[in-house]
Amino acid sequence: MAQASPKPWFSKLPLFTLGVASGDPRPNSVVLWTRLAPHPFEQHGGMPPHAITVKWEVAHDEYFSRIAQQGQMVTDAMRAHSVHVEVNGLDNDRRYFYRFIAGGQSSPVGRTRTAPSLHSPTQRLRIALASCQHFEMGEFTVHQEIAQQELDFVLFVGDYLYLYNVPSSLKVRRHATKLSDAPSLNEFRVHHASYKLDANLRAAHAAHPWILMWDDQEVRNDYDGLVDPEQELNPEAFLQLRQRAYQAYYEHLPISPSRAPTSLGAPMYTQYSWGQLARLKLLDTRQYRSGPPCHNFLNGPRHGKILWRCDRINHAQQTMLGQKQEQWLAKNLANTSPTWQILAQTTQISAAPLPTPWEPILYGDGWDAYPNARQSLLQAMAQEGVKNVVCLGGDVHRHVAANLRQRAGDASSKIVGSEFVSSSITSKGLGRWLNDKIAAANPDVLHCRSDERGYALLDISTKQLTCTFRGTPHPVQAHAALKTQAQFMVLPNKPGIQKI
Repeated sequence: MAQASPKPWFSKLPLFTLGVASGDPRPNSVVLWTRLAPHPFEQHGGMPPHAITVKWEVAHDEYFSRIAQQGQMVTDAMRAHSVHVEVNGLDNDRRYFYRFIAGGQSSPVGRTRTAPSLHSPTQRLRIALASCQHFEMGEFTVHQEIAQQELDFVLFVGDYLYLYNVPSSLKVRRHATKLSDAPSLNEFRVHHASYKLDANLRAAHAAHPWILMWDDQEVRNDYDGLVDPEQELNPEAFLQLRQRAYQAYYEHLPISPSRAPTSLGAPMYTQYSWGQLARLKLLDTRQYRSGPPCHNFLNGPRHGKILWRCDRINHAQQTMLGQKQEQWLAKNLANTSPTWQILAQTTQISAAPLPTPWEPILYGDGWDAYPNARQSLLQAMAQEGVKNVVCLGGDVHRHVAANLRQRAGDASSKIVGSEFVSSSITSKGLGRWLNDKIAAANPDVLHCRSDERGYALLDISTKQLTCTFRGTPHPVQAHAALKTQAQFMVLPNKPGIQKI
């Protein structure tokens, strides 16, 4: 790699405009992130093309009087002057402060923490579950509350940004940039940076470590694996587009370098431990899924979200996770025995068809359109010895609490897990009439509201897992106040959700 320039001529520019973040908390390590971008909307973020040295410090106190670890790394324009530091050798179950230094400037101070050791008898875990933050549809006021909560980490399960603009009737504020139909790498970078300029989002990143999974909006709405939903790009061209999107996503988020994208994709699915209390399986439902089984009946040859009379959804080869990830998940569920097994993926697993007098209408971008893949997932959860499985999701822009049965929709089959789905940070949900019809069609759905935006707060102990849905009406305004919409709990070794 090129040597860093000894002349920090850029030192008078504000380098840390996009803030700081941490993520991937492990028992003895955490990932730290920042990006140098004095002019985020310019090429290279306004940075010189040559390499720059960035120092980093991790301390036991916010004044940095007791340094725990420190070092430096060199970054350059090839990585958009982003910095990913995987700090190893930290104490487990410990809170830390961190910062970066470049060009004589110090970044904002961030707070982070490590996970408890694998065999620790940990008593508590607190998670904020969130997804779907369209910049134009509302202020990120939800993140203001998330930043103020006492959490162990934020779990963000997709649609970190949106590439498309919304109609004026839904617009609370405007995207700073307008993207082309097939954005360049620089366009993706500028768009990510524009989201990071939101003060509430930066605050939530600085306050807690994050664990992240992507969904479709980070690349193109409703894409499946290597299938362009607009059918405008051939597989090779779409792979190049997806690769540019994956690179920009990585460059702007605190993701371990071991999960950095390559020419073939990125190894995003992984597992986290929280002592003996919980194992979190992070699942990628987007990168390996099959193409859509049918065309959208409204849009003719175009693929889309609305499926009706689509018999091909029962094709055995339709997959959401891909065979390799399915096998990995089944094996890991069977071979671990913490108090709680938590599966984090991007959408709603429980059945959510819209009934009609003829046949139900299905959401073609979710598990309803992949019934055999869902059955494989439920069978993995039903394996002998596997217990206390709680699934978390997002995407559908509604708070959902549901029981998961070994055979989806079959009230005579046993409950094998519980599901909590978070509403969106800002993105609009379905109308009340449609949402209520969907909820009524599935008796295992105990709660389903799409009228409020927000997040889910999970408080997990050896005695119970509690989910508190926090929400505020759409659209989210800068002065919005969140309230508790509903609260549920799951007890160990007692399948099924109970309302509090």
